[in-house]
Amino acid sequence: MKVLKEYNIPFIGLKVGEHHFDFDVENTFFQNFEYDEFNAVDIKIDLNFVKKTTLLELYFTATGFVNINCDLTNEPYNQTIEDEFKLVVKFGEAYNDDNEDILIVPHGEYEINVAQYIYELIVLAVPAKRVHPGIEDGTLKSDILSKLEELSPNVGEEKNESEDIDPRWNNLKKLLTDK
Repeated sequence: MKVLKEYNIPFIGLKVGEHHFDFDVENTFFQNFEYDEFNAVDIKIDLNFVKKTTLLELYFTATGFVNINCDLTNEPYNQTIEDEFKLVVKFGEAYNDDNEDILIVPHGEYEINVAQYIYELIVLAVPAKRVHPGIEDGTLKSDILSKLEELSPNVGEEKNESEDIDPRWNNLKKLLTDK
C-alpha cells in the first residue's frame, strides 16, 4: 500500500473544536490498496474531525455506490453504500492500532493518515452476499440465471419420489417407532 498524502490530516495547527473534511473516493484509491473487487466507485466521505485538548474524535460518513458483480449471475450492478464509523485518537508512548475504535499515536506526531480507515469503511459496507436487485424483484434476465432455474430441482418432483419409496424401507422405519 502506498501512503496517500491527500488523506493526511495535519491536526497540530487546528484549533480545538470541530473541523470538516471531504474526500471523493474513486477506483484509483483502491488501486493503491491492490483491491480490484469493484468495477467503479463513486463515494463521498464526510469526515467530522473534533479536536479536544487530550484526544481527537473522527466521525466518518460514507455515501455513494460501488459497481460490483453479482455472486449468482456475475452481472455488474451498483451497490449503494451508506455507513458510518467513529475513531478516537489518543496520544501515548508508542503507535498502537490493536483496537479497531481507538488509535494511539506517539506524542510527537503532527498528522494522521485516514486512508486505511476509509478503505476499511467502504469494503466492510459492501454486503457479504452480493445479489443483483433484479434477481430479487424478478426483472433481471440473463443466461446464467435461466440456466440455474433450469437445473434447479422442482418441488413437485420430490413429492412423487417420496411416494415411490421401496416398501422394504417401510419395515426399517417401523424399527424407529417400535421403542
